[in-house]
Amino acid sequence: MTPVNGAWHLAARPAGIPQDSDFEWREGSAPAPADGQVLVRVEWLSIDPTNRVWMNDADSYMPKLELGSVMRGIAIGRVEESRYKGLAPGDAVQGLLGWQKYAVVNGASVTKLPSLPLPLSAHFGLLGHIGLTAYFGLTDIGKPKVGETLVVSAAAGAVGSLVVQLGKIMQLRVVGIAGGPEKCSRVVEEFGADACIDYKSEDLREALRRNCPSGIDIDFENVGGRVMEVVLERINLRARVVLCGMVSQYNAQRPEGVRGIERILVQRARMEGFIVSDYLPRAAEALKQMIDWHLAGRLKYKLDVVDGLEYAPQALRRLFEGTNQGKVVVRVSEE
Repeated sequence: MTPVNGAWHLAARPAGIPQDSDFEWREGSAPAPADGQVLVRVEWLSIDPTNRVWMNDADSYMPKLELGSVMRGIAIGRVEESRYKGLAPGDAVQGLLGWQKYAVVNGASVTKLPSLPLPLSAHFGLLGHIGLTAYFGLTDIGKPKVGETLVVSAAAGAVGSLVVQLGKIMQLRVVGIAGGPEKCSRVVEEFGADACIDYKSEDLREALRRNCPSGIDIDFENVGGRVMEVVLERINLRARVVLCGMVSQYNAQRPEGVRGIERILVQRARMEGFIVSDYLPRAAEALKQMIDWHLAGRLKYKLDVVDGLEYAPQALRRLFEGTNQGKVVVRVSEE
């Protein structure tokens, strides 16, 4: 029997935080795969800040998403039917499957996931693009040295919470920045940060002075804007700024620049942006280490699960409203 597909399509370019009206729900029969393709039943959909970037009327590190197209998204699913010699029915795969229940894609465009002593959803909370971003951003660009001070913005988020824990594993002093007492408490008590600053209720400049008395050696930057400006004021000589995200600017009609950038020059610091796909050829080295740390109880992850693909637009808003509690994922179907 041909499965019935349901999918969210991009209906309009958002002005600010995406609204339900920016998406259109469509249903129809899932097409049969052609030679070289596979039919995948989607189980887990990752909700990421970059979803918002892809909705803009401009290319980023990927071409812009055209109006009317299935909303782009990273997802995990099971192969239902295969006409690609490298994949068989039942195989778990990950790729840009989109915001839909079933996807027909080229077999070469998805990654077959190995069998692990973890649920498939761990590929979004601990491994996959989230884990690789945290691991390589800190180790390859941040180049940590024992005893240094690491500041992590959006420290309660999917990537930030892993970076906090990795920083402690690597024997750094770790100071998180998050919004609200509940998130800050989790960053310290659950993820092990030495301190966490509530940017909503504290004077960020004074709090950084108090919690980073020796300055800042590594800034793992997820927020940008004013938060980044204040952090740059305290960077040390030869500091490293790991530019992972600028979530404060993604919904801005006129994105702000960053004042104080001259600190990079004065302190002979290095600021480097990166995209996780740059590191896919080296994924195995990170995943083995991350899994070992997780099984040893040294590295935790937290999922914020939204049940039902119909709630994907609301799930995306959670990221920008700050109401998410961990990595936001949508459970599209049962594992």
